[in-house]
Amino acid sequence: GGALGGRGLLALAVASGAAAWATWAVLLMPGFRRVPLRLQVPYQPSSPRQVANALALLRGRAGKTVDLGSGDGRLVLDAYKQGLRPALGYELNPWLLCLANYRAWKAGCHGQVSFLKKDLWKVNLSDCHNVIVFLAPSVKPPLATKLLAELPDDARVVAGRFPFTSWTPSSTLGQGLEQVWAYDMKEVRREAQASAQG
Repeated sequence: GGALGGRGLLALAVASGAAAWATWAVLLMPGFRRVPLRLQVPYQPSSPRQVANALALLRGRAGKTVDLGSGDGRLVLDAYKQGLRPALGYELNPWLLCLANYRAWKAGCHGQVSFLKKDLWKVNLSDCHNVIVFLAPSVKPPLATKLLAELPDDARVVAGRFPFTSWTPSSTLGQGLEQVWAYDMKEVRREAQASAQG
């Protein structure tokens, strides 16, 4: 009985490991193939509270809204429903793009939101006024440089899970894993210029 139980546990562990590897290989890895290791971000869906907090910091704003690394599209869909238009997401993983488009169709928003298979490092963000960033800490320093170079002064960046440590947020909402930070680019640039001069 004990030997059979041990074998059963071993078989379960092997099967679980194989399932996890298959999920990674088929669903998650395709979006990472041409991305440097330090800039890879594993898919982790945002919780309803994270989504609500992020969009609360964009309430009342207008202009093009983008989610960098949009995953299954939930932030883009809720941004559109809140009136932030146009709303689009950039995502490299084709499986997540399919899921995002399915979610848009199911929500009755198909054709009204866009999910594009583009590398966020290669897109021009100069016409974006609202940027949502739920990405890993390793991505934030080079992304901060890109956002400073491209975004207009009236743009607002909302970061979830991890803040931009080199920037001072204009506002924040939530606690722990549900905390989000908003950065107004005009203030970020003013602080950067003052730091460079001082």
